[in-house]
Amino acid sequence: MIRMKNTTMHFHLLLTKELNKLLNMRTLIIWFLLITAYSTQAQTMLNIPIQNGNIHVTTYGGGEPILIINGGPGMNSNGFVSLAQELGKTHLAILYDQRGTGKSTISEINSETMTMDLMVSDIEIIRQYFGFENWIVLGHSFGGMLASYYLKKQPERIRGLILSGSGGFDLNITRNLNLLARLSETERDSLNYWNQRINQGDTTYLASYNRGKYLAPAYVYDRKHVPVIAERLTQGNSVVNSLIWQNMRAIEFNCRDGYRNFTNPVLIIQGKQDVMGNTIAREAHKLLENSELVFLNECVHYGWLEQPEGYFEAIHRFLSNF
Repeated sequence: MIRMKNTTMHFHLLLTKELNKLLNMRTLIIWFLLITAYSTQAQTMLNIPIQNGNIHVTTYGGGEPILIINGGPGMNSNGFVSLAQELGKTHLAILYDQRGTGKSTISEINSETMTMDLMVSDIEIIRQYFGFENWIVLGHSFGGMLASYYLKKQPERIRGLILSGSGGFDLNITRNLNLLARLSETERDSLNYWNQRINQGDTTYLASYNRGKYLAPAYVYDRKHVPVIAERLTQGNSVVNSLIWQNMRAIEFNCRDGYRNFTNPVLIIQGKQDVMGNTIAREAHKLLENSELVFLNECVHYGWLEQPEGYFEAIHRFLSNF
């Protein structure tokens, strides 16, 4: 009986040890999966000093760098987080708030501090901070215009360029853009009402959101995306916006020669129904000798929102060549 009791105890001890081993192994596997998941989407936030301010930068993932320049001007980069996260699955996606927007600061906002040349200087400061010789640049909407100006000023720093719903390489957009054409009469009336409220000093979130709600349909093919874009349209700084456009007119913004001389790969991707029209993309394609042009059907201005499969398939295919 004593021998049986000892045998039983010995069995329980062995069983306990084996269970502990399994539990420890399970814990290790869970930690490995968590660490792997985190490392593939590692996110780092930092502030990079510039003269009289700083540029707020967030990175996603790792690998070859791709700089994302958001639209605007005068808007933060919040609406581009999902885009950066997707690109961060295969690359080091670098997203930043342009000077005077979001978490980027500048001591004074005026015509001296809000210029295209200083915005290019900010991009170079970011590149130098990370120590990259060159990188891939993605510019969306106004970001495509800033990316084009960066190409004109620093072409050797761009390994590849992605123009996403770009505003173009000159100021033709200011003469041809007609946002109101995509709005219904009711939407136009409501937009006018909220614009008047804001012009009369209404600084509430409600006024800003409602203005965005009635303007957002101009930017989307499917109205289900209106709330997302309406929220995005509340994130702008109208003073910065005006100053940058003022500067672009003063310098007679034109990057045509920069396009002609650029031979590295370029992807031009745009919604077929984009409010920008198709002419901007087609003219860029003619000037950029090593470019590919992709139109996404049933898509206006935000490819990753309205046609994510086609949008990211084209971008990942382009990036796989580097």
